[in-house]
Amino acid sequence: MLRILFDKNVPYLLRRHLIEYQAQTADDEGWGHIQYQQNMARRKISMVVLGSNIWPSIRPKIAEIAAALKRVSPGSFEFIEIAPPPKRRRVGDPSKHAPKRPL
Repeated sequence: MLRILFDKNVPYLLRRHLIEYQAQTADDEGWGHIQYQQNMARRKISMVVLGSNIWPSIRPKIAEIAAALKRVSPGSFEFIEIAPPPKRRRVGDPSKHAPKRPL
């Protein structure tokens, strides 16, 4: 069984969709943030890096993430582009913007 180590910023909900893997977090292991590796070829681990850690952006990419996990091999690195969700416009008090009616 492939073991997965999630960095502390990966949404916990992703675990539910990767049940065929043994998933743990860096925090579970007592580690801090996973640092970028200078030379992955000499490592026994592989890395799949997500372009966002925001769950609504990750959810549509679950199949792509699972496919990447099936492709990886020791020493490999794969980046999955995930665009952040669009920023919400703040809507102020509508009464401040309404035209004033004459009395």
